[in-house]
Amino acid sequence: MLKGISSILSPELLKILMEMGHGDELVIGDGNFPAAAYARRLVRLDGHGVPQILEAILQLYPLDKYADNVIMMEVPATDPVETPIWETYRKIALEDPHFKGFVFEERFAFYERAKKAYAIIATGESAIYANIIIKKGVV
Repeated sequence: MLKGISSILSPELLKILMEMGHGDELVIGDGNFPAAAYARRLVRLDGHGVPQILEAILQLYPLDKYADNVIMMEVPATDPVETPIWETYRKIALEDPHFKGFVFEERFAFYERAKKAYAIIATGESAIYANIIIKKGVV
């Protein structure tokens, strides 16, 4: 255990966060996201929800101030689902001064982007369309 670092962040995830460079992207996928199929590097945090993981990561991880830095999976127009979790994400991301607001990508474009991400975190999040990509900046 270390002081000041959330215990939700595993040693494996901390190593990955340290390895990542400016512009690298990290996917935090909900429980339905095909993380194992797409990941170059996979971290499993199945017992946790995306908001808790996002909050812990953003305590250490700077968002990219030069580019879109928080990318969300767009809900198809044919799906009437509500996404209240997005407001939770917004409140968490607003703590970073470089947060530029959400950018939405169509579902299959999001999957293609996820395949190129530095790493994917698989979570136990039960909310749908709760997938998020964050782009790393500099300290």
